[in-house]
Amino acid sequence: MSVVEMDLQEMVTSAYTFTSESVSEGHPDKVCDYIADSILDAHLEVDPTSRVACEVLAKEDNVVLAGEITSSALIDYDSVVRRAIAEIGYVTPDQVFRADNVRITSFLTRQSPEISQGVTAATSLSGDQGAGDQGIMFGYATDETPELMPLPVLLAHRLSATVAEFRRRGIVDWLRPDAKTQVSVAYEDNRPVRVTDVLVSTQHTDSVGRSEIEAFLKSDVIPGSLGGWYSDQPRVLVNPTGSFVQGGPSADAGVTGRKIIVDTYGGMGRHGGGAFSGKDPSKVDRSGAYFCRFVARQVVLNGFARKAEVQVAYAIGMAHPISVKVDTFGTGNERLAVEFVRENFDFRPRAIIERLDLLRPIYRRTTNYGHFGKPGLPWEV
Repeated sequence: MSVVEMDLQEMVTSAYTFTSESVSEGHPDKVCDYIADSILDAHLEVDPTSRVACEVLAKEDNVVLAGEITSSALIDYDSVVRRAIAEIGYVTPDQVFRADNVRITSFLTRQSPEISQGVTAATSLSGDQGAGDQGIMFGYATDETPELMPLPVLLAHRLSATVAEFRRRGIVDWLRPDAKTQVSVAYEDNRPVRVTDVLVSTQHTDSVGRSEIEAFLKSDVIPGSLGGWYSDQPRVLVNPTGSFVQGGPSADAGVTGRKIIVDTYGGMGRHGGGAFSGKDPSKVDRSGAYFCRFVARQVVLNGFARKAEVQVAYAIGMAHPISVKVDTFGTGNERLAVEFVRENFDFRPRAIIERLDLLRPIYRRTTNYGHFGKPGLPWEV
């Protein structure tokens, strides 16, 4: 049977393998996301009405801040950036990129008054708080895990988070902050049945060999991370290039907003294209996506479907969305799900911010290991 014939047969029988990835907080792009969200939280702590759209670039011993911020808070950006880098773990002298060694350049300006007049309720044409930009956002939920998240990305995040936890606890002294993981899950009749492949690439010191790293990950990290999905059947790949000593922004450039699939559903649910980190909730790229996830969860939790996706679309400066769409993928009663969403959820930006209480410094908690599926976040309640 040819590869094409095998693929067609899988499609017909609803049998397939789906793969998702995750990255650690030391990944160059995630370093930038964490700095951006740290700056956002610093402003919201002092001025909850702050308008923040912060972008970050990191490479070797340079950190560049850019974007637009309007706030009454006076923030020491140098201190915030260095503290964020230290919290991630870039403090050792063998790294060019480290908290005490970076040069910070700022190109931050105030938000455009033309955007502000459309977002602020008192000056917007709609007389209500308008969307901070145009765009489409998606939210997704599935009952295949208790967290209502797709299994592949959930397991990939657990692997990355466990590697980071072991590094911070000093379980071994050769782990460094940068890491990537990937998990492949076999589905039958659109339900997960087993893990087929696990990939872990983790930065390390040059004092340890690949065989020791592989043995440690296979015995101490992977079984606990996969939990009930662990078996001795999956193929396991560890640092497949052979070594991973140079990592983080010391080796590769990082930029905010480049891990949008890692941040959401690992590719299982659709994505509107807007990144989250560094943006206050007036930016519907963030708050709209969070609310769509909240609504999709409610559709599943209330028994209208086993799987749900919610899409919303906005025009900049307008309060009411252009459209809201609910898709249950044939797993429930879509008509009732649509009625439930229409009757119970207000998608205006101000209503979203109030319902989820988003004008709080909670965003550094979201940066790493996914913005969804983690307890304690208001859109996960």
